[in-house]
Amino acid sequence: MSRETLKTLFHPFASGTVAAPGEAERVLFLGAEAGFALPEGFAATLSAVQGFRPLYRQLQAQRIEAKPEIEGEDYDAALVLCTKHKGENEANLAAAIARTRAGGLIVVAGAKEDGIQPLRKRLEGFGLAIDHMPKYHGVAFWFGRPADADEIVSKLAKAPVRVDGRFNATAGMFSHDRVDAGSELLASRLPQDFIGDVADFGAGWGYLSVELAQRSPGLTRLDLYEADHAALEAARDNLAENCPNAPARFFWHDLAGEPVKDKYDLVIMNPPFHEGHAAEPALGQAMIKTAASALRGGGRLMLVANRGLPYEPVLAANFRESGETCRNARFKVLWAKK
Repeated sequence: MSRETLKTLFHPFASGTVAAPGEAERVLFLGAEAGFALPEGFAATLSAVQGFRPLYRQLQAQRIEAKPEIEGEDYDAALVLCTKHKGENEANLAAAIARTRAGGLIVVAGAKEDGIQPLRKRLEGFGLAIDHMPKYHGVAFWFGRPADADEIVSKLAKAPVRVDGRFNATAGMFSHDRVDAGSELLASRLPQDFIGDVADFGAGWGYLSVELAQRSPGLTRLDLYEADHAALEAARDNLAENCPNAPARFFWHDLAGEPVKDKYDLVIMNPPFHEGHAAEPALGQAMIKTAASALRGGGRLMLVANRGLPYEPVLAANFRESGETCRNARFKVLWAKK
């Protein structure tokens, strides 16, 4: 089911409050998600951008042409669909303003939990004349792109954060401002001098891959799989900086929805487990099953998880052997052998 805020985003056009962009115009759509219908009269060319692979695949299934990164500039208008990440929303707004021509229309929509009202007030703080309307449990607001927007863009844009003096990450990525404590626990148990083919499932911005490559410089192959396109690109840069000789390959991939074609001797992962604020183990369970199918006979899986997550039954059902390596107050490191 499509998000209600998708309907909120297009409501100013559907209601006739804002004139729909015409056939000769180009509209940038940041945070695009499938499930929308263009309002009557909305004839512009839509350039949808979605860097999260599962949502990108849903757009493809709806036959909506999408890209994982922004291409082009001087758009006539821009649409921004907010997420729950404040930094990501501000960065998308900065990009929308920077890529839209002076006087172009920018429309933003989000729900209360997306921080839509503080975001609107932030924009008003720059002296912009903003109109807004509530609809479908969300709020849409819009404004004309000022001729001189350099200050607004610079204050909203998010520079990379330096993590642990070794890595770069940006807002919206998992644990973008620190090394995740669960990943750190798993890293402490990674093998030394491992030789063989390794996959890092849900690699994020590359912390575990760098740690493994530094412990095992004789790796035959190190493949990083990540659904967040921006995080994968950060991982590429972080591997190049910290382990320039690592035999790394990078795959923008939905591990719960797309098969893995290669086979490995070792898979490492810190699977995501949140859907909103609730623990949702189904994604991690699906990734475990994908790891089982991607491992050669005798291959091993190493993963870290919150202590309360029920991964042991799915490990037992999909592997010949499995067990626990260690745990602390919050996390456990589990292993399994194919």
